Amino acid sequence: MFQTFDSHASPDQGPPRLAALRARLGAMGLAGFLVPRADVHQGEYVAARDERLQWLTGFTGSAGFCIVLPDVAGVFIDGRYRTQVKAQVDLSVFSPVPWPEVKPGDWVKENLAEGVVGFDPWLHTAEEVERLQRSLEGSGVTLLSVSENPVDEIWLDQPEAPFGKAFVHPVELAGESHADKRARLAEGLRKADQKAAVITLPDSLCWLLNLRGADVPKNPVLHGFAVLRDDGRVDLFVDPAKLDDGVRAHLGAEVTVHPAEAFAGALTGLAGPVRVDKGTAPLAVGDILKGAGVEVAWGDDPCRLPKACKNAAEIAATREAHLRDGAAMVEFLRWLDEQAPKGGQTEISVVQALEGFRRATNALHDISFDTICGAGPNGAIMHYRVTEETNRPVGQNELLLVDSGAQYLDGTTDITRTMAVGDPGREARECYTRVLQGLIAISRVRFPKGLPGRDIDALARFNLWVAGQDYDHGTGHGVGAFLSVHEGPQRISRVSEVPLEPGMILSNEPGYYREGAFGIRLENLIVVQEAPALGDNRAQLAFETLTFVPFDRRLILGEELSPGERRWLDGYHAEVLEKLGKRVSGATLAWLKNACAPI
Repeated sequence: MFQTFDSHASPDQGPPRLAALRARLGAMGLAGFLVPRADVHQGEYVAARDERLQWLTGFTGSAGFCIVLPDVAGVFIDGRYRTQVKAQVDLSVFSPVPWPEVKPGDWVKENLAEGVVGFDPWLHTAEEVERLQRSLEGSGVTLLSVSENPVDEIWLDQPEAPFGKAFVHPVELAGESHADKRARLAEGLRKADQKAAVITLPDSLCWLLNLRGADVPKNPVLHGFAVLRDDGRVDLFVDPAKLDDGVRAHLGAEVTVHPAEAFAGALTGLAGPVRVDKGTAPLAVGDILKGAGVEVAWGDDPCRLPKACKNAAEIAATREAHLRDGAAMVEFLRWLDEQAPKGGQTEISVVQALEGFRRATNALHDISFDTICGAGPNGAIMHYRVTEETNRPVGQNELLLVDSGAQYLDGTTDITRTMAVGDPGREARECYTRVLQGLIAISRVRFPKGLPGRDIDALARFNLWVAGQDYDHGTGHGVGAFLSVHEGPQRISRVSEVPLEPGMILSNEPGYYREGAFGIRLENLIVVQEAPALGDNRAQLAFETLTFVPFDRRLILGEELSPGERRWLDGYHAEVLEKLGKRVSGATLAWLKNACAPI
């Protein structure tokens, strides 16, 4: 299986590791240290070698950081992990801190009167460090960039750097050759009077060069750095052994391969101005350039927006991936409906069964993240990962939340469905219906061009707000095309200021969580498209739904739906049946017809 069920959290190891780190900081003359969940590439997903936050604290979430001070160690987590962190860290030595409500600088000033707090400049962006420095102005606390990471120095069995072979992403799926991409982005550099751009994000590098890799679990990315020149040439800094002859032939003469360790030195020889993304590049990149007298032009990673706006070939391929995945999901849901009422199923057995149905497509490259399968109260842990220690039976008369996805060569999927096992009660159905209404609202919306996801996020929450409820995560994240399942810069979130543009793929996933009782989340993937002309012909955008899997009709209170919501839901289910009916087995087709019946 792609998914394992061993526990990565080691809360019992937290106290001795924290003590060892404090001892090392004392020897370095530091009062504190920042421990992020980040690597030198600043991607969201990291290899085992870079799981410093997890190693130190036991917390396994995909976002967060720890600030270690002499008398307190704060683990900063957002709303997705408030429940999870309490079970994974030793609360006698680590203090969960609600972030971003509590700002790191304010917390440091409250807990440290004076002293030097160190950080690794390769593990933090310039934007992040500048923000923290501004918040500490006027205090007795200063920040210091250190050349040796003290966590690495005490982590004696730290894993080796990942070594995954690169492979070519065919132009038929990419929709554009890497030569054309390089030329297009180089033209943008010339218009900005910039000589080069530094690329540090693994998914940006892979998109630009039509490559994929295997350096990060569940995400087909290659670790490396690149410098894009204003003439379209690229210097690629990567372990040369990861590139076979076929990949080198694909890259061609305009892409020069260098060892990864040559990257820092090569920066000093660049002619400026050099574009560096303050929000995604390590601080060390800007520091090295400026130290060598090279002019730094702060600006967006030139790949991020073009990568986010999928072309026609990428969207067509993604549609096919979702239909294949939808058929596997429907086979799984039919199986679950048959087996769960009999008893004997557990969260692990459900995860295993789902992966089995995806493997049966004979097209599964990997899963896109560890399947979240939360039975009953475990469903309220937003990013719950089942282990042998936490594995819970699928009980009767409760909810089961399953959030999963797959990596196929033609697309990345991410889908969440919450199902009833028996009768979970009217209150659960009321909450489910409100969450479904939020998903429908996003699915139906038309909005003016130029609006960011921030301006439509509230639509998904309206019915929950009216009932005094809400959820502590964004409504949608960007998704790549056989790349990272979380992709920026597009989001549907209260904090997103990036305008939505045609071709952007996002998730649509409102939820509701009641700690200790149940969790509900429903998720489809959607793609931004031009909206047909209407009214006074204002330019508008809308969403095309990519995910086709039925919702659990047993949990829907049809009388609570408006006529428009009912029409959308019945139309969606009719489309699910039409698109998937020929892709599933005979027994599953009978189940699907019932699951897609009008409300």
